Amino acid sequence: MTALPRSARIRTIQVTALALLVLSGVVNYIDRATLAVANPLISQDLGFSPSEMGLLLSAFLWAYAFAQLPAGALVDRLGPRLMLSLSLGLWSLAQAVGGLVQGFTQFFAIRMVLGLGEAPQFPTSARIVRDWFNVRLRGTATGIWNCSSTLGTAISVPVLTFLMLSFGWRWMFAIMGIFGLAVAIAFYALHRNPAEIRLTGEERAYLTEGDAAGTGGGVTWAEWKRLFGFRTTWGMIFGFFGVIYVTWIYNSWLPVYLEKDRHLSIASTGIGAAIPFLCGVVGSILGGRLNDWLVTRGMSPMNSRKYPMAGAMVATAGFTTLAALTPSITIAVGAISISLFLLYIASTSAWAMAPVAAPANTTASLGAMQNFGGYVGGALAPMVTGFILQDTGSFTFALLVGAAVALVAAVGYVLIVRDPIPASDATFAGTDLPVAAQ
Repeated sequence: MTALPRSARIRTIQVTALALLVLSGVVNYIDRATLAVANPLISQDLGFSPSEMGLLLSAFLWAYAFAQLPAGALVDRLGPRLMLSLSLGLWSLAQAVGGLVQGFTQFFAIRMVLGLGEAPQFPTSARIVRDWFNVRLRGTATGIWNCSSTLGTAISVPVLTFLMLSFGWRWMFAIMGIFGLAVAIAFYALHRNPAEIRLTGEERAYLTEGDAAGTGGGVTWAEWKRLFGFRTTWGMIFGFFGVIYVTWIYNSWLPVYLEKDRHLSIASTGIGAAIPFLCGVVGSILGGRLNDWLVTRGMSPMNSRKYPMAGAMVATAGFTTLAALTPSITIAVGAISISLFLLYIASTSAWAMAPVAAPANTTASLGAMQNFGGYVGGALAPMVTGFILQDTGSFTFALLVGAAVALVAAVGYVLIVRDPIPASDATFAGTDLPVAAQ
């Protein structure tokens, strides 16, 4: 099949959309990293134990996880422009207020509001890719916006460390909240949904090439609920649990790990923790390119996501084990860097699955369901790690648990994820049947 042409206007919309998604995603991850970076100073200032810090780190993640389910449906129903603008405003206000807290209960509540506000970010991104990118470019586009998560984390460590040492951890929270509000205004002013632009016939043909007919419009409750009847949905949920579990061991505890287990100074930690996450940026972009390259080589869009994701998770298990067991700080940082590189190949492949596995009007919904599973794992990771650290005084066993989770998730993903989910008005012949029918 000959590739359909892309107009100059569509190209401009795509570039603008990706720039806004990367910027908002970077802010998203810097904001969620503030507690991890300021962990030693906050615990000292407010008298929090390691287990209490683990609970605080998990508070954001539990709220973020359970907010995914309604967030994805709202994105598909109301559109990305409104939902991401509102969510950016909400989480930025929560971030700013975080600089005023005085105790554990207040901090816990603010972190939960932050999680609720951030929930629509990545389901929105998946829907924007489905809305504005041809099927041959959706992997690359996903890799670009998904790199914002690891880029934001990499930037967060040196930037937040500078703000914290220069102005204190409370002003660090306030400054980031104000910046996020500015990004929310910019997104609403610059982004548009397809329904808000008069597209030509050629432009619509380019955007919908390869998509099932009759899958436009807002999602209904019946269509949303129906997604849970397919094994592909559950495989995506299960596999992403492992991806985000291991990612959040590093996201939430890497600075403390480098200080406590590897005995680096705070200043050295800012540099040492940035290196692995910069490797994640490369992994995210290359993962998306790999997905699209495999499609051009004749692999189905589903398998072009499925096998890179699973393979990257198996390798992640090996390098996380190496990081846990090596006595060398150099080898440990190198192994963690490779693990983050692989984790973001897996993460991009998983997110790139949503625009090819779901009918168009349920793309954000399916992506959010996957992200829900991921952040159940993400919420457990800092909490479990905190309790292991308190009991053993070391991160070794926590990293080994992460390696085991990665391996199990990879196997489950291969065995459970199969065919795309058909539109609600399609027949089930030749497609992934509902779980009840299998």
